[in-house]
Amino acid sequence: MILTTGTFTTEARREANRDGVPPIELIDGDKLIDMLAHLELGLRPVTTYELDGNFFKEFET
Repeated sequence: MILTTGTFTTEARREANRDGVPPIELIDGDKLIDMLAHLELGLRPVTTYELDGNFFKEFET
């Protein structure tokens, strides 16, 4: 298993799954976050809101 907070190149992914050798599990930053979120390890879900500017247009003076 090889872990990075970044990404793996196409060549690295190909080499990790090359025929004739044991496969190597590659975990990049996105997959790591997904795994941590799924297991709720070190992460807390939050709700965010985006302002809808159109709603407030009728209140402009």
